[in-house]
Amino acid sequence: MKLESTLAVAVALALASTLAAAQQQGVTKTEILIGTIQDLSGPLAGYGKAARNGMQLRIDEINEQGGINGRKLRLLTEDDGYDPKKALLAAQKLVNQDKIFIMAGHLGTAQNLAAMPVQFEKGVVNLFPITAARQMYEPLHRLKYSFAAPYYDQMRIALPKLVKEKNVKKVCIIYQDDDFGTEVLKGGEAGLKTIAMDYTEKTSYKRGATDFSSQVARMKAASCELVVLGGVIREPIGTIAESRKTGFNPIFLGSSAVYDDVLHRLGGKAMEGLYATMQVQFPYLDEAAQPVRFWANKYKTKFNEDPTVFSAYGYIIIDAFIQAARKAGPNLTTDSFVKAMDSMTFETDIFGSPKSSYTATKRLGNDLSRLSQIRNGKWVVVSDYLK
Repeated sequence: MKLESTLAVAVALALASTLAAAQQQGVTKTEILIGTIQDLSGPLAGYGKAARNGMQLRIDEINEQGGINGRKLRLLTEDDGYDPKKALLAAQKLVNQDKIFIMAGHLGTAQNLAAMPVQFEKGVVNLFPITAARQMYEPLHRLKYSFAAPYYDQMRIALPKLVKEKNVKKVCIIYQDDDFGTEVLKGGEAGLKTIAMDYTEKTSYKRGATDFSSQVARMKAASCELVVLGGVIREPIGTIAESRKTGFNPIFLGSSAVYDDVLHRLGGKAMEGLYATMQVQFPYLDEAAQPVRFWANKYKTKFNEDPTVFSAYGYIIIDAFIQAARKAGPNLTTDSFVKAMDSMTFETDIFGSPKSSYTATKRLGNDLSRLSQIRNGKWVVVSDYLK
C-alpha cells in the first residue's frame, strides 16, 4: 500500500507539472508568441513601423540560430492607431485570442495604461514599453519592466547642466497640456530648483495645435534664453519655426520625444542647434562607428528603408527578452521569466545604451540620459551620460 501510495503521489506530481507547463500561455515545445501593439496608421505610424521592423530583425536573427532552447519566436502585431480605445481592443485580441506569452515594446503612454489591466489579469508581462512615462514602472507591479529614462528625470538632470554650461539666466517652457507635457514641466522645475532657479515664463498648448504665435510672442517678450520643449515632433517643429521667423533664437531643449530624424527632415534648417535628451545613438547608414553602420545597412537591406532610433528600440527590446528567456531556462513560464528578469543586468549595446539592471523591487533599468544636438542635419551625441 505504501508503494502504491508513493507511486500515486509521484504520478500526480508529474501530471501537475505537465499540466502547468501545458497551461503556460504563449509557449509551446516549438514556439514563443510575442505580442506588440504599435501605431501603424495614426500620427506616430512612422515610429510604430520602425519599432516593429527592429523587433522583427532581431527575431529573424535568433530564429536563424535555432531560437531559444529549441523554440522559435513569432511576433504578433496589432495596430492601435495611437488610440487608447483601440489599444484596449488590441490587447484583448492578443492576450485572450492569440494568447501571447509577453507584450513587448508597446508604443505610447495612454495606450499602455489602457492595455496593461487586460494583460495583468492573464499574467502577461509588459516588457519595455516605448514610452518614458513613470507609470510604466510605478506603482511597483511584478509584471512591469521599463527601459527608458523617464521624461521627468531627463529634464531634472539635463536642464540644470545645460543652463550652467551656457550661462543661461532666463529659462522658459512651452509644453503640451497633458500628462506627458506636465512630466517635462515638473522635471524641469525640479532640476532648476537645484540651482536656485525657476521658469521665467510657462506657456502651453493643446495637442495637435498648429499656431504657436502667441506662445512664442510671450517667450520672446520675456527675453527667454533657453526654451524647454514639452512636445512631440510636430508641435516643437512649429514652435521653433515660428521663433526663427520672428527673430527669436534661444537655445531649444527637448526630451527624447523629439529625438528622431523626422524633426529635421520636416523642419529643415530651422532645427539646427536643437538639443534633445537621449540614450540610443541614431543609426545612420554612414555612421562612423562600424557596428552601428553594419547594423543600419543590414536593416536597410531587409526592409528597403533607412532605420530610425525606433528601429533600434525595437531591436534592443527583443534582444533583452532573448537574454532573459535564455536565463529562465527550458521551462519558460511567466514565473521563471520574472525570476530571471529580477536578476538581469544588461550591458551597454552597440547603440551606446547605458548599463541597466533589475530586481524584484527595481523595475526601471536606469534613469540616465545624455544630450544630442542637430548639427548639419544630423543628430550628434554631445555629452556623456549625465548624473
